Amino acid sequence: MDNYITGALIKKLRESKKMTQQELADKVCVSDKAISKWETGRGFPDMGLIEPLAKALGISVIELLAGVDVKNRNRSFDMNKCRFYVCPICGNVIQTTGEAVISCCGVTLPPQEAEEPDDEHRINFEIVEDEYYVTVDHPMEKTHYISFLCAVSDYGIQFAKLYPEQDAATRFKMSRVERIYAYCNRHGLFSLDLKSLRKKKSV
Repeated sequence: MDNYITGALIKKLRESKKMTQQELADKVCVSDKAISKWETGRGFPDMGLIEPLAKALGISVIELLAGVDVKNRNRSFDMNKCRFYVCPICGNVIQTTGEAVISCCGVTLPPQEAEEPDDEHRINFEIVEDEYYVTVDHPMEKTHYISFLCAVSDYGIQFAKLYPEQDAATRFKMSRVERIYAYCNRHGLFSLDLKSLRKKKSV
């Protein structure tokens, strides 16, 4: 735990709730001096106090331990704001519809930032009846491969998990798909904006 960041967060959240140090101390069953020490980085809460402290401050335990408070402002469920988190230890993939604090295997995961496809990660697609047949010209070796492909529409996501020594290819239903993502286990996330491509073709 980063004492300074966590202490600053405790103070920020306490003040936002218009609580005094004594009022917060009463909720957590400690002294106001203990709260003061936490907020100034001269001490930190015992692990047994983390859950009641998080509850008193109105955030999750993960947010408190990470030293950040994330407010998901994605109230209108805009799938274009979806985020992907990939665990470097077990390879688990977590997808959210907005900002979140995600932890896996004891690691707090940063959201993947999608880049434009380069020559080594070009996302190709062709229309086959009512589907997109999506491929990536990329090695599918045991240590270097495309881990997943997905298609995002305005109402949901289609996800295909890939594995080494298979083709980097899959099919997605075309209906209202706006963006296709490909994730390389070495180079990260790449994104193809189909909505923009359709606009260019119609001009």
